[in-house]
This record gives sequence, structure tokens and C-alpha cells, in this order.
Amino acid sequence: MNIIFYHPTFDAKPWIDGITKRLPQANMRVWNANDHEPADYALVWRPPYAMLAPRTMLKGIFALGAGVDAILTQEQRQPGTLPAGVPLLRLEDTGMALQMQEYALASVLRYFRRMDEYQLFQQQKHWRPLAPHSRSEFTIGILGAGVLGSSVAQALVDMQFTVRSWSRSAKSQEGVQSFYGDDQLAAFASGCKVLINLLPNTPHTAGILNHQLFTNLSHNAYLINLGRGGHLVEGDLLRALDSGQIAAAALDVFVEEPLPGMHPFWSHPRVSITPHVAADTLPEEAMDSIAGNIQAIEAGREPKGRVDLGRGY
Repeated sequence: MNIIFYHPTFDAKPWIDGITKRLPQANMRVWNANDHEPADYALVWRPPYAMLAPRTMLKGIFALGAGVDAILTQEQRQPGTLPAGVPLLRLEDTGMALQMQEYALASVLRYFRRMDEYQLFQQQKHWRPLAPHSRSEFTIGILGAGVLGSSVAQALVDMQFTVRSWSRSAKSQEGVQSFYGDDQLAAFASGCKVLINLLPNTPHTAGILNHQLFTNLSHNAYLINLGRGGHLVEGDLLRALDSGQIAAAALDVFVEEPLPGMHPFWSHPRVSITPHVAADTLPEEAMDSIAGNIQAIEAGREPKGRVDLGRGY
């Protein structure tokens, strides 16, 4: 089989070596603008239009990341970027779930134990013990109940927190109160002390972190955004922080990345910023997943992580 590879920043050699080690029958190459040779599969991130558009005979396109919004956005801008009828597959976990657990737990515990406030007191040389948060009143709501969202939910349940989730369609997870659909979004948010966003980035979820949702949360709630920058209405967050409706926010993703130097998030005392590092693609785990999916397709089985182009995930 023939496999083509394109990523604007990844070093291709480890991927070529790793895939051919897992699939000795594969001939894998880096795609270039003059490459019109046959291909059975494509491993891509932000692929140029000319790479995939004419390749209607591909058996599968593998997105080198958990989210496929960047590729789908390209398809919207240049219809035909994704050849019709070719399955698009995302990486469902490949080590990202554990990383998301780590980031979410670190952020939640920082707020639960009020470490963020003590850090401000240290800067002010102010010695002031604070009353601890009550675990019974520290309800955590997770937007998104897919592989990553359910993994984070389980880690928080194991820490004996009260956890609820919201998703587009009905889901069920032991120990987690589940909500779904637009009609249940307000009820989901009502009384949440922490809101964690792990939704896929789709037109339906754009701007979901907004004033209306914030007003349903418990007063002085905490926001942790691990989804995409487009989920957040930034002005609404700044106003919610100023009013005290949101006590603090941990943001890993932004509308514009890198975050511009003059952006007010940089200097806001109640905003914590990380540069889109909550969960990285781990090459070895990703290659295991891709190789397993290619073997499934070759054997006539349904691969994991097939994207519903209508839903966007």
C-alpha cells in the first residue's frame, strides 16, 4: 500500500520510520506539490487543497490530532479539499486522555484548595488563611462527553467530586449526572462551581461559553477551557470576571494563537494562560492507532474515530 504524509511542522522521518515498522508492507512518503503518484491512505494536518482533492480513490484520511475542525474549516473555504466519499478519521485518544486528566485535575485542585488566591496573597505579602471550599458545593460540570470528556469526568469522580456532563446527544456514565441537548444546557450549568469545556469545535458549539451560560453557573464559578478558542466569547468572560460571576479562568486555547501581546488576558490577575499544551499528539500512540485502523480497513472492518462530516466530529 502507498501512504502519503503532510504536516506543516512535524518532522516526517519519525512518522515514516514508525509507520513502516508497524506496517512493513507500506510504502510511505512525504507529499509534495508535484506528487501525483497513487496513494491508498493520507496522514495529514492542514493539508493543501492540491494534496487530497484529486485523490478520490483514497481508503482513508487520518487527521494528526484529536480535533478535525481545522481540516473541516479548510473544506468549507475550499470545497473539495476532502474528496467525496473518503472516510476522515480522527485520533480518539492516543495518550491525550491522560494528559487532559492531568491538566483538568491540576486546575480543579488549584481552585478547590484556593491556591490561586494564596498566590495573589503572596504577591501582596498578605498572610490570610481562607476557609476551604465545601466539596458538596463544588459541583463540576464538563461540556463534552466523548473520549476525553468522559475520561476527565471519571478522574474527578474518583477524587470524590460531584460531576455532571453535557453533550449534544444522550450519554450515560456511572457516577456522572448526564444532560444533553440545547433544552438541558441551562439545567446542566445551574449551580456548577467549575465549568470545564472539552467540546469539539463545530458551528453548533461556537461561542457556547458566553454570558447566558455564565449567568447559570454558581456565583464566583471557575472556567477551564480545554476545547477551542472559538468556544469562548472573550468579552463575555472579561465582563463576568469583572462582575465576580466568574472568579477565575484557566485558558489553554484562544481564538488567535499565539495570543497577541496586547491581549487583556495576559495581564488579568484572575486569568491563567497556557499555550495550547493541555494534550499533545504523542507520536508512538498515534502511530499505533493509525496502523491499527489501516489494518481494520484492509480487513474490511469499521475503523475507530470515523468523523461524521455533518456533525463535525
